[in-house]
Amino acid sequence: MTKKELEAKLAELKSDYVRIQSDLDKLEYVKGRVSSAQNQLARLEDEIAEVNRQLDELE
Repeated sequence: MTKKELEAKLAELKSDYVRIQSDLDKLEYVKGRVSSAQNQLARLEDEIAEVNRQLDELE
């Protein structure tokens, strides 16, 4: 992947993270099931870290 592609993927992942975090906050407020959202956040954190690592290697 090129640097530009990685940066676009990183922006998309961050956007997804913010959206899911907001959903999680709403679920917690209404005492909903939060485990799925928490798992998604953990997966996104791993993906964000991997893309950041790839970007570091390019520089």
